[in-house]
Amino acid sequence: MSGEKDSSGKSGEPSGVDLARVALRAAKEQARARGDAARQKKQARRGGGLRSGARADGRDPMALGSAINRLITERGWETPAAVGGVMGRWPQIVGEDLAKHCVPQRYDEDERVLVVACDSTAWATQLRLLAPALVARLNEDLGHGTVRLIKVHGPGGPDRRYGPLRAPGSMGPGDTYG
Repeated sequence: MSGEKDSSGKSGEPSGVDLARVALRAAKEQARARGDAARQKKQARRGGGLRSGARADGRDPMALGSAINRLITERGWETPAAVGGVMGRWPQIVGEDLAKHCVPQRYDEDERVLVVACDSTAWATQLRLLAPALVARLNEDLGHGTVRLIKVHGPGGPDRRYGPLRAPGSMGPGDTYG
């Protein structure tokens, strides 16, 4: 049976040319698989990203989050960035009711003091009573000793710089009392 020919005149087994084609196709697939594996291994060694040159350096592309974290660390902005995050999450930290009436204004990094402004003296008093617990809560979030004190400012009086009877150089009604 091995040497029999079919109706087209060809034998049932592949000839030398057909065997060569099959072997060539198999060799190409194996080479492609080896090349893909080598390319993946090389890319994994390189960190998976594009490179600016032959060696890894600071100019290589990186994810935006990684770039921002690197910049914050290099510049020493960890504490101000963390406090800024707290100011953005103020309603979750102090509660919705208090957040409606008290707003963080600034953070003094040298003194480690958070300044908060309130819209009424009643809310300022309430925040002063809650200040020790709030300092503890903030230090849990930011790290021990980040906030030492919360300064609470009540509502300010209206500006008294303008008016029809203002004398040049006067400080308003307050300058007559001292």
